Amino acid sequence: MLNDRARDAYSVQPYAPRTPIDGVQWVELRRFYDDGGSMTELARLNEGLHKDLPGFVVRQMNYSEMEAGAVKAFHLHQRQTDVWFIPPDCKMLVVLGDVRKGSKTEGAVHRLVLGDGTSRLLRIPPGVAHGVRNLATTRGRIIYFVDVNFDPAPECCDEGRLPWDFFGPEVWEVVRG
Repeated sequence: MLNDRARDAYSVQPYAPRTPIDGVQWVELRRFYDDGGSMTELARLNEGLHKDLPGFVVRQMNYSEMEAGAVKAFHLHQRQTDVWFIPPDCKMLVVLGDVRKGSKTEGAVHRLVLGDGTSRLLRIPPGVAHGVRNLATTRGRIIYFVDVNFDPAPECCDEGRLPWDFFGPEVWEVVRG
């Protein structure tokens, strides 16, 4: 049915769920709408503990903005867990890579889109490299919670870096096809 060239290039896109990176967690959030707009509850806290993220104690909340098309990557933490929220009117490509030696998902790389009409939280454990690309044509926003207070002093800082192309430059490209 297909000519040789088409047969050689033909593939079927995988639709089966991927094995998640160990420790990465999604929390679907509910948006409440009325004729004046919407509201999304990001967290219910009791003594700093997030109701839907067992064991995660919120120590700091941050807000970040990214220019259209910008890539910020890769960073990772030795001790800190991040919980990210991308507002639904933004569209960000998030790339996660498990670089934890001996992890059951060591070497796994996942790409996912946050925002783009959805409301959810993404829990990123220590040792999972993470980066983000703003896919929108406007400035994007990230609200994130962490369980370790930021300290810029080199002897205390928990944020390390890997090159933006550590998992290959193609990981940031929009999939076509």
